[in-house]
Amino acid sequence: MSEIQQRVRKAVLPAAGLGTRFLPATKAQPKEMLPVVDKPLVQYVVEECVASGIEHIIIVTGRGKNAIEDHFDSSPELESFLERKGKPELAALVRSIGSMVQFSYTRQKEALGLGHAVLAAKDLVGDEPFAVLLGDVIIPGPRPATKQLIDVYESTGIGVIAVEGVPHERTGMYGIVDVEPAANTNWGSRLLQIRDLVEKPNPADAPSDLGVTGRYVLPPEIFDCLERTPPGRGGEIQLTDGLQLLKNERGLFAYVYEGKSYDAGDKLGFLKATVELGLENAEFGAEFRTYLQSLKL
Repeated sequence: MSEIQQRVRKAVLPAAGLGTRFLPATKAQPKEMLPVVDKPLVQYVVEECVASGIEHIIIVTGRGKNAIEDHFDSSPELESFLERKGKPELAALVRSIGSMVQFSYTRQKEALGLGHAVLAAKDLVGDEPFAVLLGDVIIPGPRPATKQLIDVYESTGIGVIAVEGVPHERTGMYGIVDVEPAANTNWGSRLLQIRDLVEKPNPADAPSDLGVTGRYVLPPEIFDCLERTPPGRGGEIQLTDGLQLLKNERGLFAYVYEGKSYDAGDKLGFLKATVELGLENAEFGAEFRTYLQSLKL
């Protein structure tokens, strides 16, 4: 693999799902545009991409998702209005959202699974490695989880997915990996060789307590694997099934990343993210903390 092919420049953000876990809030707006504190979910993910060195973001959308494209587009009318009202800082903030990275969009015309959504980006990604980030998973922190995976991929040329420890009784809510220590020891015990991936196993059947977190860095060969993947659970093309083929043919790593994730596509996870990120806000975090401490819980 050449140096150009080895470098991870692109990221795919699947955002075509129907957001059923968040109904009725998502009946008429994209789940990815729900605000956590003062930014929509998808902006946190885009900012993680930028902090990881990604140059080109491909967002896979569907019907009713135009607000995502509008959010990352330029807004000269709003910028001009803010300038006239003496709010240049807000005008600069609005302007920066659309200029932080190159965006492309493609549509998944039917909700046929995460694997199908990734496959929809094939022509825009081309023959190079790329990251996949789920748009409703927030992983804040000074060292982006995606950058951690990119470092592994660019060193080894092998696909890698982010995992974290999950409560054993909740393994049925995650993809779970069966792993063994990796031969490459540059990353210590954080880097693991995947033997198997199991989608949402019962706790009694779970091979480990390491759950897939929603960050992947994959070689372009994943597209061929997905094209050969028959519909699986729910009649959908599952990314997990495509990863099984990739694992068998080229190998696949799991990486226990540094950081904490929030599944903000889930109502409880969304509330946790809002509270914890609100507490870290430089503008009002201290006042918010005082308010929470005053509650009789």
